[in-house]
Amino acid sequence: MKNVFVLLFVFSCSVFSQSKSFDSKRPNIVFILSDDHATNAISAYNDFFKDIAPTPNIDRIANEGAILTNALCTNAICGPSRASILTGKYSHINKYYKNFQGGNFNGSQWTYPKALQKRGYQTALVGKWHLASEPQGFDYYKYHIDHGEQGVYWNPTYSENGIAVKEEGYATNLTTDFALNWLEQTNKETPFCLLLQYKAPHREWAPDKKYEDLWENQDLPYPDTFNDNYIGREQTAGDTHMTMDFFNRRDMKMNPPDTLTPKEVRKWLDYGNNPGEIVTPNDSLSGEALKRWKYQTYIKDYLATIKSVDENIGRVLNYLKENGLEENTIVIYASDQGFFLGEHGWFDKRFMYEESLRMPFLIRYPKLIKPKTVVKDIVSNIDMAPTLLDMAGIPVPNEIQGKSFYQNLKGKTPKNWRQSMYYHYYEYPFWHHVQPHYGIRTERYKLIHFYYDVDLWELYDLKKDPSELNNLINSKKHTNLIKKLKEELYALKSNYGNTLTIEELRAISDTNFGGLESDK
Repeated sequence: MKNVFVLLFVFSCSVFSQSKSFDSKRPNIVFILSDDHATNAISAYNDFFKDIAPTPNIDRIANEGAILTNALCTNAICGPSRASILTGKYSHINKYYKNFQGGNFNGSQWTYPKALQKRGYQTALVGKWHLASEPQGFDYYKYHIDHGEQGVYWNPTYSENGIAVKEEGYATNLTTDFALNWLEQTNKETPFCLLLQYKAPHREWAPDKKYEDLWENQDLPYPDTFNDNYIGREQTAGDTHMTMDFFNRRDMKMNPPDTLTPKEVRKWLDYGNNPGEIVTPNDSLSGEALKRWKYQTYIKDYLATIKSVDENIGRVLNYLKENGLEENTIVIYASDQGFFLGEHGWFDKRFMYEESLRMPFLIRYPKLIKPKTVVKDIVSNIDMAPTLLDMAGIPVPNEIQGKSFYQNLKGKTPKNWRQSMYYHYYEYPFWHHVQPHYGIRTERYKLIHFYYDVDLWELYDLKKDPSELNNLINSKKHTNLIKKLKEELYALKSNYGNTLTIEELRAISDTNFGGLESDK
């Protein structure tokens, strides 16, 4: 009987030890990042397209984890947002301000993949990089290099650890293949961090062939602000190259004449990018009818590309479950910023308005995040790096500007958590002619200063005017609020280290830093 007791004791200690070891094991990380995915096109966030184009696999992450409803971008354009996600710092600190003539991302600076790699994580990046420098901090990488690292949807070329490789197939499917192949080869006793970064649903919105004819005989709904008249915002919202007028022939899936040379084909397809170049399928279609035809072509292609993103996310989630990795793996789905889906008559992003500013961010970690958690706190893309390090038990360097929202995910928001965020967009006039601007966003209000060719302020009450149609800047009723918000905005700018003058800010927009130039 004594020997039986000893065996039971040893077995119990062994089980306890294994359990303790499992509990203390550092989490794996799969960070899935798409490009230009609007929250309005995710059914977990919004019902607008829920019955037409649901996103069940993305929704699954929210249902089994947390959804953040106030995840906001500090500079709503592809490269700069990615730089802020990697570094936990604003554009004026990591020095990657813009896409067009924005220079090369300084890969020698601190990034969270480097920190994870240094602490023993296996690290990989597959898909879109778009930072004009070789990735650092990754054991393996394979990223798009066509069209200035923008990539193409069909038969793309990748840099695989520095070697150009042409692949056959559809980019969203291929990128997922690369991700799963890498996961298969990882050491299962060592934690991993995988950055799975899709090109989709970025322009030119080319769906996989099986989804090309979805909704062919159906008109999709129009947003309420589709015919915005920009009253009170004529020189800002009313003066851009983001309306339906600026879709080119490539966007509209028009076929060039067979007689053209390759150079002439490119020029023919780019027709529509410039003012006065109005693309139409025939001379009889014009005005409101033409605008609606363009929207229908665009929105169907956009949503169809997302079908493949969602489908492939399902492949990743299933792989983790089937291989016993689900419990100890943090899975994130996010986009580098939001996107306009016809709201205000636009496509693209850049503006501090909600559809562009708001990023999707959903996260699942079964060990510590309860299912169906909703986090309403204001977080931003500079907070993602410190959050991941915090969850991995790795110290966050003092120079990182973002703050970990790990406690927020567990329902324990710190009492001193921020109540506002600072935004700053620099690129002008290419692409899309959006005036550079900065601003402050609180839970209820938004104050924006446009400063390049104009000197204009805008104020919105997001509770009463969620579509941001009524600029309150000249309202005497809001004089004290405007004064308070300006003081808070300038304090935020100062605290984050951006005290540049308007002349110095204009110089950033004007400067050709080199680097990538293909971001339409």
